[in-house]
Amino acid sequence: MTARVAVAGVHGHGASHVRNVARLAEAGRARLVAVADPRPAEDLPPDVQVFAGLDELLAATEVDVVIISTPIQTHLPLATLAMRAGADVLLEKPPTASLAEFEQLSAVVAETGRACQVGFQAQASAATLTLAELMADGRLGEIRGISAVGKWVRKAQYFQRARWAGRRTLDGVAVVDGAVTNPLAHSTAAALLLDGSPGADDVRSVETELFRANAIESDDTSTVRIVTGRGTTILIAVTLCAAEHLEPQVIVHGSTGRAVLKYASDTLELPDGSVEKYDREDLLENLLAHRADPAVPLYCPLSATGGFTRVVEAVRVAEAPAEIPEALVRWEGEGLERHPIVLDVEQWIDRASDELALFSELGAPWTSQSKRENHDAEPRL
Repeated sequence: MTARVAVAGVHGHGASHVRNVARLAEAGRARLVAVADPRPAEDLPPDVQVFAGLDELLAATEVDVVIISTPIQTHLPLATLAMRAGADVLLEKPPTASLAEFEQLSAVVAETGRACQVGFQAQASAATLTLAELMADGRLGEIRGISAVGKWVRKAQYFQRARWAGRRTLDGVAVVDGAVTNPLAHSTAAALLLDGSPGADDVRSVETELFRANAIESDDTSTVRIVTGRGTTILIAVTLCAAEHLEPQVIVHGSTGRAVLKYASDTLELPDGSVEKYDREDLLENLLAHRADPAVPLYCPLSATGGFTRVVEAVRVAEAPAEIPEALVRWEGEGLERHPIVLDVEQWIDRASDELALFSELGAPWTSQSKRENHDAEPRL
């Protein structure tokens, strides 16, 4: 039977979900029956119903699957609404803004028996799964640690695209946007999956060092160190203030060499220097296959994002990101194209990755010069 699909949030990344449902519609796998968004939607098939909110949509339309691509702080109430209405859910990452919300949503999954797939696409990549198998089989020797490296550029328009962008809270509600928890969240989730530590009980400790060059509340340049229940150290070193935008990498440091996963392009580089590109399954197709046959496992069920959510929780309760001193930042562009470049941030990220160390342990200059007494002040606009 063709699945009836609705999309909540059709702008930004939500537009790619609309296109994906249209692709599956051509194959007779799914049909887009409705969308929900407070802003007008464009380029929709003529028979698609449009609603301002998901509650109105579910009251008026029969739906099998709801795709939720809305602000982080709305994930829990909207996913709860959809599952209690009898729909399965594809929920964008991060699934929730706190560990308490994650536990609430997990309880709803158990209560309703509905499927909740989370949008960590790298979990469905054969490159990620192949590397996990190589590690489990001992092909990389003893694992010294795993690092995730992100060197991105985000311009002013990125932080002005929505009220919640760059915010830790909004209207008293946790948002926990930031480099670690949102744009480069796939890195952390993939590293935990590779270690075989995706669950909430698989993470032993999380240390955070959060900084910002932009006039925002959330972090844009950070290191985070995770120790899993297996004793593995996972070091996250990321920035949105690089000189150029590079593909993120997850690096496994083994006694026989290192393997590099580039999850955005589904490529894997092994210690012998060989590089291979792999295929990736579609998370919506996987959810539809699971609906048709529950024996088909989800690539990224909610339960497999508990470890990542512990990282989100650590960022949420951490001190506000320290401002990187102006002397260590170069600005480029004008207006919506304006963006900061943290001087030499790429070299510090590479060192953090190689040594599995936090910025402060390496002596990165902004860790000693940042004025922590201004943590709780409103950022300059």
